[in-house]
Amino acid sequence: QVQLVESGGGLVQAGGSLRLSCAASGRTFSSYAMGWFRQAPGKEREFVAGVSWSGGMSYYADSVKGRFTISRDNAKNTLYLQMNSLKPEDTAVYYCNRVGSSWSPFGSWGQGTQVTVSS
Repeated sequence: QVQLVESGGGLVQAGGSLRLSCAASGRTFSSYAMGWFRQAPGKEREFVAGVSWSGGMSYYADSVKGRFTISRDNAKNTLYLQMNSLKPEDTAVYYCNRVGSSWSPFGSWGQGTQVTVSS
């Protein structure tokens, strides 16, 4: 069972930056593609970005393309999301998870980390 712990969220002004981290337990982290997801109040959880098991391939939602960068360090069992040029509409709880085909998440969710962008 892989356990995921997200961190790095906070309150930031529009145009600012944050770097999220997702620490994974277990020795199978490097076997899986990983993704970041977010859920804003009153909305369904949505895909933000995904990265292949090796880190060699990544994919982004149109809403964050060019502003967010996903990366991973398999030696540290850690997934990252660098978020630049943040907008108020990026405000949400951010989660990481393993992903399968079509970047669909599977497995248990962590507690998430809150990102709030003020205008």
